[in-house]
Amino acid sequence: MSESKKLVRTLIGKVVSDKRAKTVTVLVERRVKHELYGKIVSMSSKYHAHDEKGEYHLGDIIEITESRPISKTKNWVVTKLVQKAAAV
Repeated sequence: MSESKKLVRTLIGKVVSDKRAKTVTVLVERRVKHELYGKIVSMSSKYHAHDEKGEYHLGDIIEITESRPISKTKNWVVTKLVQKAAAV
């Protein structure tokens, strides 16, 4: 195989903060079976993602992709908008 396939991690989550410049905080929720009791439990993680143009806002559902480290806590980049937040 001369062509190397690189595995790229992508996640879909909701923007919970857009207050910082060029950064959004994304909440990714997943449902897993509890190891001991077998109950389905909802678990979540927050990721800081790079948003160069500042086009994603609170409530948007976006896709993020893993990248090189951009800052101390930021190593994800926003790739696309999945669903725009509902206008309130």
